[in-house]
Amino acid sequence: MVQSFLAGSGNEEWRMAEHAVVIAGGGPTGMMLAAELTLAGTDVVIVERRASFKLESSRSRGLHSRTIEVLDQRGVVDRFLAEGKAMQVQAFGGVPMDISDFPTRHNYGMALLQSHFERIMSGWIDELAVPILREREVTGFTQDDSGIDVVLSDGTSLPAKYLVGCDGGRSVVRKAAGIDFAGWDPTTCWIHAEVEMEEMPEFGLRGGGGIGPAEEGRVGVTLIEPKVNRTDEPTLEDLRAALIRVDGTDHGVHSPRFISRFNDMTRQAVAYRSGRVLVAGDAAHVHAPMGGQGLNIGVQDAVNLGWKLAQVVSGTSPVSLLDTYQAERQPIGARVLRNTMAQRALGATDDRSIALRDTVVELLRMDEPRKHIAAMIAGLDIAYDLGEGHPLLGRRMPDLDLTTADGTVRVFALLHGAKPVLLNLGDAGGLDIALWADRVQLVDASYAGTWELPVLGEVSAPTAVLVRPDGHVAWVGDGTDAGLREALTTWFGNGVL
Repeated sequence: MVQSFLAGSGNEEWRMAEHAVVIAGGGPTGMMLAAELTLAGTDVVIVERRASFKLESSRSRGLHSRTIEVLDQRGVVDRFLAEGKAMQVQAFGGVPMDISDFPTRHNYGMALLQSHFERIMSGWIDELAVPILREREVTGFTQDDSGIDVVLSDGTSLPAKYLVGCDGGRSVVRKAAGIDFAGWDPTTCWIHAEVEMEEMPEFGLRGGGGIGPAEEGRVGVTLIEPKVNRTDEPTLEDLRAALIRVDGTDHGVHSPRFISRFNDMTRQAVAYRSGRVLVAGDAAHVHAPMGGQGLNIGVQDAVNLGWKLAQVVSGTSPVSLLDTYQAERQPIGARVLRNTMAQRALGATDDRSIALRDTVVELLRMDEPRKHIAAMIAGLDIAYDLGEGHPLLGRRMPDLDLTTADGTVRVFALLHGAKPVLLNLGDAGGLDIALWADRVQLVDASYAGTWELPVLGEVSAPTAVLVRPDGHVAWVGDGTDAGLREALTTWFGNGVL
């Protein structure tokens, strides 16, 4: 069946050169997906409405531990660490949580504005020679069994095999695909700005948000507004009114760098794929910014999807592999929606909510609750359901220092090329993957240290581990190769003689 959605542009359409994958949206999720596909050898193009990577507002303010690990897996984390500030950024409902005792090389978060994150990412994908069509938007598509024609706002069309909507919460791609965006309407609206002030205010939390320092001597302001469903553009007068409600003065606010609004609308795509169309990042899930999780799970969506889509495009794997993207990532998105709603409830200022918050503070001072919630916020406890087996199965592979014939090698260094790896930690030559040698690395290694996972603690040492390109464990050996061929076929296609 042919599915079509064509937004009238008044221009005669003409077809541009074909790409295997078109990505709508060049924000963090879109750029990360483009990098993943390019590393896997897939031809990709980004369509982005902005003229450059520059952002008017700061948006996200940092990275969590698992996202830092993901960047380390690709060998680019030092670029971000050089400009960000490593620190404990994890919080639940405003209650800070320390993860410095977690078993990870990156037992911290990173303070880094999204504007800087996107600039650094843009430099990386430039090096990877990812083409970007700027000052254009995807306005529709027509798809059938042979491919998809993606219609752009300038009247041109891009033939491709797949289209991925990374075009935000108001995603045109998601709407065009007829994917419902189910969830909850907003209950709260915030005004957000970076400004200059004649009188420096006291920095701290208040007004359902807070006031604090921003770049170049400016002041950042985030405060609740009395009306929820505001559709007009926020003005300096609106910001003055918000400041007066909270502080009794507007502090002589002037010269805004930006003023914007956001709310706590909480919604998720009921499906992450419709035929040749997929969604990721904010196009798949939106929520209040509590805990700073949005950018992070979008980047992690991209890392989960990229290698799978590349294998389907190349014919290495059947299209059913794409079903595992939704099966694995939709529950993660749903969990973030739930925890941000819980955090919003904790932020209420009535007496009962304050009493609840005090109880939660007491709980998070205890080790086990802290570890459980902090690992969830940091993304370090993710366990995809790959069936029964060793505790490592479906979880992130720890970045161990392995001993090999070539010296000490970090696990993450083996993932820099976004290629799967089978770690043989038993007798050399004990595992035969000749049929998959063109796509899976086989590394004989040893590790004498303790195997420890966040929240779970110490686990038994495996004799072999099959690690997917996204860093998650697809198979664990217990002294035999039982189940290895099935795992290789499931995740990396049929073997080739």
